[in-house]
Amino acid sequence: MAGRLEFCLLGPLTVRRDGVAVPVPPGKQRALLAVLLLRAGRPVMADQLAELLWAPTAPPPSATATVRNYIKRLRQALGTAGQDRIVTQPGGYLIRVADGELDITEMEHELTAARRAARDADWPRASRHAAAAIDIWRGEPLCDIDLPMLSEQEVLRLAELRLQADELRIEADLNLARHAEVVADLRQLAAAHPLREHLYALLMLALYRCGRRAEALEAYRQARDVLVHEIGGDPGPELRTLHRQILHDDPAMAPPLAPPSDAAQAEPPAKPAPGPPVPRQLPAAVAHFTGRAAELAALTGLLDGAGVGAPGTVVISAIGGTAGVGKTALAVHWAHQVAGRFGDGQLYVNLRGFDPSGTPALPEAAIRGFLDALGVPPGQIPPGPEAQAGLYRSLLADRKMLIVADNARDEQQVRPLLPASPASLVLVTSRSQLGGLAAAEGARLISLDVLTHGEAVHLLAARLGAARVGAESAAVDQIARLCACLPLALAVVAARVAA
Repeated sequence: MAGRLEFCLLGPLTVRRDGVAVPVPPGKQRALLAVLLLRAGRPVMADQLAELLWAPTAPPPSATATVRNYIKRLRQALGTAGQDRIVTQPGGYLIRVADGELDITEMEHELTAARRAARDADWPRASRHAAAAIDIWRGEPLCDIDLPMLSEQEVLRLAELRLQADELRIEADLNLARHAEVVADLRQLAAAHPLREHLYALLMLALYRCGRRAEALEAYRQARDVLVHEIGGDPGPELRTLHRQILHDDPAMAPPLAPPSDAAQAEPPAKPAPGPPVPRQLPAAVAHFTGRAAELAALTGLLDGAGVGAPGTVVISAIGGTAGVGKTALAVHWAHQVAGRFGDGQLYVNLRGFDPSGTPALPEAAIRGFLDALGVPPGQIPPGPEAQAGLYRSLLADRKMLIVADNARDEQQVRPLLPASPASLVLVTSRSQLGGLAAAEGARLISLDVLTHGEAVHLLAARLGAARVGAESAAVDQIARLCACLPLALAVVAARVAA
């Protein structure tokens, strides 16, 4: 009897047969399977497959025959359960996927159900379906697939769906009087998507309902500053109305009545006690991450060695390098790849060590945000920074967590954030070398150089399209040289060229 297949693209490409992982050959065969799955049920022409697989260069003359061999090997890899899944069509191929077998489709079904429940104001159901959509994600979609012509649009589309699910889940939780539980997630989402006004509106509402009126007004000021600086305009009607309501303590801002507890219901079924919240604060990964194979391998090697030393030690990777070289992009990209190895969650904070405003984040502010993310009720957070740091370390003592401290100014800003758990890992980015962390805490230091010329061209091809880059190779080479192969500079120029 044929077994059940599962195809997963919301993270590294994974195929399972009856719950057991199916090895998929690396390189272009994985990319080929990803293309077919992204177009599941629809034929993809062989010449289109060849163009996608060999981009940004032109396909070789043998591409069609090579694609045919890849198809044969993929059928063999899928075994008896998948022999009939990849079907030859006139001029191309398609893959058949049954209901419940493709994670992207399941995620979209859950998100649709959450939207429908929200329209009906059925907030418990909206929260459940939105959370179910989020739980399907295992990391950055297509993160291990080299498809520069296709990945950009697909990753952007999927990232938007993930953000919609986050917003829906938080909005539902706010309507269920769970405002204290969503503040930390909202801070991270608003920081990662500063032009998305609705996220700031949700953050302001959650803070106000937590009794943190001053912070709610500060969130409005931050949103206004970003919008004025980035697009030259003031906040829209939603934020302005909410701001006025907070200033006047409008009764409409009061939190809704919490839903009845199980104890108030007649003979409720026994339920297990809820476990501690699992924060997942990593910002969205860069859509056009390029190169850094050696650094990624080094980071994974550090992780594989974590916990080998004396009890209480913490493996820290301090990623250094000049501005624009891609420290944050590397840290976040790798963190998404390994997030599944940290079952107790991931914490993220931008320490603003080299922020243009000149005001780095205080360590105690970062710890307070972490305590929010770890589900500590505001009334149970000690008043002093030292007591808060002690509570933070106590909460992480037996947990396996990944903590990303981004854009640190110096060692003093980072040290209070270090847990004592040998199972946790701290990833620090900074323009400074942070040699003090290496000397006192045993940090592993990774310094980034600029991209190679080939990697810079590949990044431009991913953003501008392989055909355009191939047609204007001399101009592309000049852009790479003028940008000194710095990822940030290349991204800015590519965005202007594409506009």
